[in-house]
Amino acid sequence: MGLLTWILIGLVAGFVAEFILGGGGGFSLRGIVMTTLLGVVGAIVGGFVSVALGYGDVTGFNVRSLVIAVLGAVAVIAVFRALSSSGRGNRRGLI
Repeated sequence: MGLLTWILIGLVAGFVAEFILGGGGGFSLRGIVMTTLLGVVGAIVGGFVSVALGYGDVTGFNVRSLVIAVLGAVAVIAVFRALSSSGRGNRRGLI
């Protein structure tokens, strides 16, 4: 697959994963870029996991590849949120 296809799949998978998980980066340029990057990483992770489990690979812009990419993006975004929020501490109780 070409780089443009990976970016397109990552963008779609990232936004679907953000919708599933709720919240997200918003519609700022930074939010869109982070969602796309995490979506691409999620598509790659989802592809590796699905190949390891014998379900196939992300082969192009089709339904099967999008499902694999979205599942990977959900996992990557959830881990990213957990790691990024753990460094902030619990500031809600201070106000």
